[in-house]
Amino acid sequence: MKIRESSKILLIVSLVLLLLIIILIFKYMGRQKISKESIRQPVVAGSFYPANPDVLSEQIDYFLNRTEDIPVQGELRMLILPHAGYEASGSVAAYGFKKLIGKKFKTVVIIGPSHSDWFEGNAVYPRGIWQTPLGKVEIDADLAEKLIKENKSIFNRPQAHYQEHCLEIMLPFLQKVLKNFKIVPVIVGQSNEESRQALVRALNKHLTDDDLVIISSDLSHYPSYKTANEVDQKTIQAILTGEVKMFEKSIRESMAQDLPGLDTCACGEEAIKIGLSLAQSLNLNQIKLLKYANSGDIFGDNSRVVGYPAIAFGKTEQSFGEKNLSLTQADKQTLLKIARESIESYLKNKKISQFDDVSERLQQPQGVFVTLNKDGQLRGCIGRIIEEKEPLYEVVSEMALAAALEDPRFVPVKLEEMKEIEMEISVLSPLKKIKDPFKEIEIGKYGVLVQKGFNSGVFLPQVATENNWDLEMFMGELCEHKAGLAREDWKKPGIDIYIFSAEVFSE
Repeated sequence: MKIRESSKILLIVSLVLLLLIIILIFKYMGRQKISKESIRQPVVAGSFYPANPDVLSEQIDYFLNRTEDIPVQGELRMLILPHAGYEASGSVAAYGFKKLIGKKFKTVVIIGPSHSDWFEGNAVYPRGIWQTPLGKVEIDADLAEKLIKENKSIFNRPQAHYQEHCLEIMLPFLQKVLKNFKIVPVIVGQSNEESRQALVRALNKHLTDDDLVIISSDLSHYPSYKTANEVDQKTIQAILTGEVKMFEKSIRESMAQDLPGLDTCACGEEAIKIGLSLAQSLNLNQIKLLKYANSGDIFGDNSRVVGYPAIAFGKTEQSFGEKNLSLTQADKQTLLKIARESIESYLKNKKISQFDDVSERLQQPQGVFVTLNKDGQLRGCIGRIIEEKEPLYEVVSEMALAAALEDPRFVPVKLEEMKEIEMEISVLSPLKKIKDPFKEIEIGKYGVLVQKGFNSGVFLPQVATENNWDLEMFMGELCEHKAGLAREDWKKPGIDIYIFSAEVFSE
């Protein structure tokens, strides 16, 4: 009996020692420094994508050659792309990678969720090489080090990357469409607002126009095909607003429905939040859905599917005054809601609505026109060219009421009409006085204000395109019918001409 008890004790001690050795090994792996020559070998080659370089290259070419090149406004700076196996999501991811053909990026920062390691914060792979069947990709050690130095929630944790697929899956595509680029891989673990914003601030500080960001995330996991389409479209629309709060609200509402099979609305939820916050700080104001599909579209099994997005973020070039024109989709929707509610509230009870919960952007003073259209015809339009004191949202409320009730060309709008009326808002840049209207006025791009003595008139940029006018007709109509001047006065001395741009949006 004593021999058996001794054997049991020895076995237990041996197991404990083995466990301690394993723990020490993992701790060592997490703390070890990566040399410049160290190579991270691919872990999903042969499963998520082909291990044979020729087969892999041909597969990527197949996807790219059959992918439509969707136009994106502005300079492309960020993508949200899926990270499932190529057979499942490669055809969707190709829509994003196709936008990179012919472009030059010094470094691609790839940010995705952890599937294999548990930690809090943002784990950076700081230096060395990542290998794929198509060759080696170097880490941008300088940028990685700068990010790590910015905040304690951004750190060197190579073990977060050893078995992770969500960043590796991007590399073969990148190797096919880009040349001479480096990467900074970042895995997001358990995160909070503080750690997310720390990474956003670090990236905003150190990224240049030569860098690209890729957010790696799939969408809904395991609902039915019908449910996936409904949930994913809601999630995508929230992403397209560019607002983290709208994205969070969409996720929260979808998950609260307890839909069968829905485990998550976005496996890279935290990474997407970082991407949206970064897009705002970098003024990436052009967000475009390039492609959506789910695994049911690919394989035909509609019982349990996963959603795949390809979304691009662009930055439009700035011209005069454009810095003030940057409105998120959420801002635009808020202004349209304010315009409609201001009119309806006054028509119902003669009270002017109060709006308190608005973004800081909408509290900035700015000129604006509110246009009412009914059955495709103008029903009222009034605005202010210059606004130096009142916040934008208040001016929208006032101009909406004025357009409905005070436009002398029309009888006042009635409440029963409102369901047939479409609201259009034009947010204006500051005025710029010009000397040569022939050279400086771009039809459809700029609105124009003419002024001579006590006479003045203004046309919004869209007036020319809506009426298919050239410069002669546009300026002649403006002088004669809006300013009460002679039709050719815009060509003569003694008249002041100003141009402005406008951000135009409607319901």
